[in-house]
Amino acid sequence: MGHLTQRNLNTTRERLRDQVAHHLRAALISGELRPGEVYSAPGLAEDFGISATPVREAMLDLAREGLVEPVRNKGFRVTEVNERDLDQYTEIRTLIEVPMIGRITRSASREELEALRPVAEEIVRAARDHDLIGYLDADRQFHLSLLALTGNDRLVETVGDLRKRSRLYGLTALDERDQLLPSAEEHIELLDLMVAGNAKAAEKCMARHLSHVRSLWAESAQEHTPARRGRTARLNSR
Repeated sequence: MGHLTQRNLNTTRERLRDQVAHHLRAALISGELRPGEVYSAPGLAEDFGISATPVREAMLDLAREGLVEPVRNKGFRVTEVNERDLDQYTEIRTLIEVPMIGRITRSASREELEALRPVAEEIVRAARDHDLIGYLDADRQFHLSLLALTGNDRLVETVGDLRKRSRLYGLTALDERDQLLPSAEEHIELLDLMVAGNAKAAEKCMARHLSHVRSLWAESAQEHTPARRGRTARLNSR
């Protein structure tokens, strides 16, 4: 079908389902799978080089997250996120994450915070190397790992769900304009402020970071063009 770029999958059926769901989320975020388009499980399975069953199961997982919706006898349609949705998601994240950053700065140990520095550096490295999947994975790990220091699992789940629903459409276009790097470097700035114990400055940095990300969404929405459909290699499970 040629929708997805090459990725390696290999594991048991349950693990394979999780991997497929992960790669489909990444494809949604990067714009390889486009809002409003309908994709069939057999067609996507052909791209992965696997059977349709784990792909269909993974798509049902994404449907429960609100990322796609079933279309009878056709497949799954990628849900569209409008400007109002993005504003509301950002508002909720700001209400949660900004004060939590202040709390974590005051309560977490230097060692706990420094343990996240390699992840923050990986975000910057991925942005510089135009590694979108690496960027998304490291960015998610950094933010959710920081919030995990609150000890509130439900809070981490809530923000994780909001991040999935407010995925960055047109990320490829932003990367091509070198607009990801400034956002990536804000993670280092945030961590430095937290390690220094400057809770107020860390809160302001987090608020600015979320505002920055929201502005990238707006620019992406204005300039978004359909993802390129180049040659796609088959994926093999071992």
